[in-house]
Amino acid sequence: MESNAVLLESKSSPINLLNEMHQLRLLGHLCDVTVSVEYQGVRAEFVAHKAVLAATSKFFKEVFLNEKGMDGPRTNVFLNEVQVADFASFLEFVYTAKVEVEEDRVQRMLEIAEKLKCLDLSETCFQLKKQMLESVLLELQNFSESQNSEEESATQPSILLESKAAAVAEADQADCPLDPPDSPADRPSNGMSAEMPATKSKEKT
Repeated sequence: MESNAVLLESKSSPINLLNEMHQLRLLGHLCDVTVSVEYQGVRAEFVAHKAVLAATSKFFKEVFLNEKGMDGPRTNVFLNEVQVADFASFLEFVYTAKVEVEEDRVQRMLEIAEKLKCLDLSETCFQLKKQMLESVLLELQNFSESQNSEEESATQPSILLESKAAAVAEADQADCPLDPPDSPADRPSNGMSAEMPATKSKEKT
């Protein structure tokens, strides 16, 4: 009787693998490639592993697959027009899947990602630039709304004064009726004026 197949999957294995490869690179263990970077007279060398660079960069993959193996146990790759700090950040990203850079270097990291054909870094830089742009637009929108609210509050007192004046006028009209309370119209007359009995008495005499 055949048993059902089950999946054995580790969530931590990819992270552990990256961390271990990163430690091996920092210690210089099992490294089989040296990358020489030079930009405007500044030069530096970085040791790394071909497998990691080839897996993360199509540029390095093409270089390693097309090499003739004449350089001995360790391959040397020369990169011009790439800043030392940018390549160091690139290496940290491909070995750890994260790197911290200044905001003004994001565009340069995007350029080196495109130069070395590193899709993961390119997408990460693109998403970060998009978030930065959205943040700037949101700040501009909030600033514009605050300016509009200040202008509205500046015009609001005159509107309030006008409405208060109208309310006071209505209240004055309600308190002051057209006929004064001592006028003859307010006194009880039973349908006759006060002078009617006097005229009748004159008629009788």
